[in-house]
Amino acid sequence: MKRFLFALATLAALTSCKNEKQDEAATSGDSAGEVNVYTHRHYASDQQLFAQFEETTGIKVNVINASADELIQKMTIEGKQSPADVLITVDAGRLTRAKDQGLLQKVDSDILNNTVAAHLKDPGNEWFGLTKRARIIVYAPGRVDSTQLSTYEDLATEKWKDRILVRSSENIYNQSLLASLIVNNGEEAAKEWAEAMVENMARAPKGNDRDQVKAVVAGEGDLAIVNTYYIGNLLNSENPEEVKAGESVKVFFPNQEGRGTHINVSGAGVARYAPNKENAVKFIEFLVSKEAQEVFANSNYEYPVNEEVQPAPLLQSWGEFKEDRLNLSKLGENNKKAVLIFDEAGWK
Repeated sequence: MKRFLFALATLAALTSCKNEKQDEAATSGDSAGEVNVYTHRHYASDQQLFAQFEETTGIKVNVINASADELIQKMTIEGKQSPADVLITVDAGRLTRAKDQGLLQKVDSDILNNTVAAHLKDPGNEWFGLTKRARIIVYAPGRVDSTQLSTYEDLATEKWKDRILVRSSENIYNQSLLASLIVNNGEEAAKEWAEAMVENMARAPKGNDRDQVKAVVAGEGDLAIVNTYYIGNLLNSENPEEVKAGESVKVFFPNQEGRGTHINVSGAGVARYAPNKENAVKFIEFLVSKEAQEVFANSNYEYPVNEEVQPAPLLQSWGEFKEDRLNLSKLGENNKKAVLIFDEAGWK
């Protein structure tokens, strides 16, 4: 709570200093010189891209960093007076929540429509995917035969009892994975899966995705569910122990014989009351350009949404995979159901 109040107090200054410019924008159109970006992402690659956009366009990028929940709450409180032009966050569920709360607006952009695949954006064009992450299985090769692995659903079978490591049900990545199972298999099957997964856990959920990998290496469990980019970051860490952890597990893409591996995105939308809408659209268009997508791909080991750009060599070494092409807006639409099922299943 202290962190949240501090964030709001710190960010309030931007709101007050923009009020006059917002009044001008209401009568004279977009400001030509800036774009105000509220972002949950905290990567060096993003700062590099913001600087490139400034250099290329002359448009100054004003950045506000906070958690997704803090940014959504801030935009809600600010209402029509919000200086936000662009919201960037991870997970389609959060983007859908921002849309449902009326914080975003429709964007008509040929560049975005032609670059971002239909399943990676909001059907109403209120948000667009910028990067992809796949939620995969990593396993200890000495204790798991890869031929035993197949689907997310199979992880609920008896052979994996006391062997699975996974993070908390409060984690949005797990909520979105379960939401995808609700859409693909139905609520009852998703509930049965969650209950069986609890029985198959090697320990109570704790830590982030990196911690699950480290726990596999430590022998606390035999396999874990993690996002691909965490493996890339482990393997390229400056910490030798993290590199060792990344090297000690193998990657498996589930559901390749069926619908494909569950994916999620980092994405962006134009704020509903954006005082600099034209610049906001230009900014998001830049982030899906080939130039920007290459930075995303090679700096943070995320899969590009621009199909003209190849993944980083490390990701290519894992091979191509079939991805679930479920429209990611469905993840947000089924988030509440997923949270309720987790609670009923006793997934802590």
